[in-house]
Amino acid sequence: MILAAANRVFTEHGLDGASLRAIAREAGYTPAALYFHYASKEEIYGDLLAESLARLDAAVAEAVEKEAAAADQRPTALARLRAAAFAFFDFYRDQPSDLQLGFYLYRGMKPMGLTAELNRRLNAALCTVLAHMQRPLAEHGLAPVAAEQATASLFAQITGLLLLLHTGRIKLFAFDARELLSDYLDRLTVVAAHSIAPLGGGAAG
Repeated sequence: MILAAANRVFTEHGLDGASLRAIAREAGYTPAALYFHYASKEEIYGDLLAESLARLDAAVAEAVEKEAAAADQRPTALARLRAAAFAFFDFYRDQPSDLQLGFYLYRGMKPMGLTAELNRRLNAALCTVLAHMQRPLAEHGLAPVAAEQATASLFAQITGLLLLLHTGRIKLFAFDARELLSDYLDRLTVVAAHSIAPLGGGAAG
C-alpha cells in the first residue's frame, strides 16, 4: 500500500515535490506510522525501483524461456538475445512509469538522495537483467569485454528508443521504434558473427 501510494505521489509531484506526509496521506497512514517503515522518501523510492527491476527481470527471463519452449531444439544464443532485448523494450514501452523510475526522471535524471549502498544494490539488480543479453553474446563467441561492450551499446540503443518513443520525438523520423530495434539487432548479429574466430580455427590473422 505504501509503495503504490508513493508511486502515485511521485508521478503527480515528482520526487522533489513529494513528501512522506503526502505519501502517508495517500496510503491512509499517519506520518508517524509511515516513519516506522521508512526513514525517508528516498528509501521508498529505492524500494519502488528495486521492485520494478525485479518485475523487469522476471519479464525478460520469461521471454527467454518462451523462446526456448517454442523452439524445436535449443534456441540459438542470438535468438535468446533478441527475445531478451524485445522483452526489455516492451516492458518499458508498456509501463512508462517504470521507465521514469529506472532513469530517475522524477529527479532530473540524477540519483540524488540515494545512499551509496542502495545505489550499488539497484545497479546490481539492473546488471542481473542485462546479463540476459550479455550471456548470449558471450555464448555466441564474443570475448567477455566485447560482450560487455555490445551489451552496453544495446542497452543505450533500447533506452534511447524508449525515450524517443515516450517523448514523441520518434515522430521526427517516421519510423517505428520496435522496428528500429529489430534493425539494430540484425546489424549487431552481423557484427557479432564477424567478431569471432571461425569454429575449429585459430584467431584471425
